[in-house]
Amino acid sequence: MKKSKYLIKRSTFIIQNKYAMKKILISILAIVVIAIICGLIYVKYFLPNVGAPEDITLNTSMEHIQHGAYLANHVTVCMDCHSTRDWTKFSGPLIPGTLGKGGAYFGHEASFPGNFYSKNITPAGIKDWTNGEIFRTITTGVNKKGEALFPVMPYANYGKMDREDVMDIIAYIRSLAPIENAVPVRSIDFPMNFIVNTIPKKATFTKRPPASDSISYGAYLTNAASCIDCHTPFEKGKLVMELSFSGGREFKMPNGLLKSANITPDQNTGIGNWSENDFVSRFKSYSNPANVREMTPKEINTVMPWTMYSGMDSSDLRSIYQYLKTLKPISHKIDHFTYQ
Repeated sequence: MKKSKYLIKRSTFIIQNKYAMKKILISILAIVVIAIICGLIYVKYFLPNVGAPEDITLNTSMEHIQHGAYLANHVTVCMDCHSTRDWTKFSGPLIPGTLGKGGAYFGHEASFPGNFYSKNITPAGIKDWTNGEIFRTITTGVNKKGEALFPVMPYANYGKMDREDVMDIIAYIRSLAPIENAVPVRSIDFPMNFIVNTIPKKATFTKRPPASDSISYGAYLTNAASCIDCHTPFEKGKLVMELSFSGGREFKMPNGLLKSANITPDQNTGIGNWSENDFVSRFKSYSNPANVREMTPKEINTVMPWTMYSGMDSSDLRSIYQYLKTLKPISHKIDHFTYQ
């Protein structure tokens, strides 16, 4: 009899204990779910948080507009993505009459997490934007509506530029011929539609070094040109920084795979054997239309906008070369083209 009572009590204790544990586990699960929901709400509706647009007055003198035109077309190459490129020719030169009209597509076919389109940045597309809203978009990746841009545009790099250079770019795009072009609305895949809000950060501006300090000035230009973004391997949504500038980033092309070049000063696989004149001449050669040949349908083109960078001043190209020569040499052999 005593044994039966003991067994009953023991069974009751076990049942009660299991019930208590179940309640605890349900409570923990509920807390986790609530925390996740709160986190998602915060990311979705309270980020990005980079501050309000500034009240900015531009210097619209011809000198500043021309300097902005130089940067936007030959250094930061804003016009690369915000115009239409002719992919029947080597390096996809810009098609005349499309400057700033936007509409360039970046989608699933090229491994993007959604469908993205470049903005119409002619006065027809940004007529209702303030200078501060444009400035914030370029330097932090947060647009007029407070939405985070997916970093197809390298706004993190532009946010390290000299404020005056960015304002000159804005003065220039304000001067473009207006082109009416309705750009499709983007769509972002889950979970990137949440993650994208965590990417924009406040800008950390620098002063443009004097051209006489060639290495520092070259580093500034290299950042503005976003060379690191294309010339660094990209894995799991991030640049592999320990292999910076060593090439190998993949770009899916219509008929194959393109990999970027190693531009570290490695003697065998990079630009270690290039002279300064070799480097500058390579760029400047594409300022000659005769060198921008027609591509055959079977050839893999390059995303490198050689024709745009060819307009960079030779002295600026020399500074970039001198900066690149200070980088750590990385042995990284690249097979540039893989045909399908």
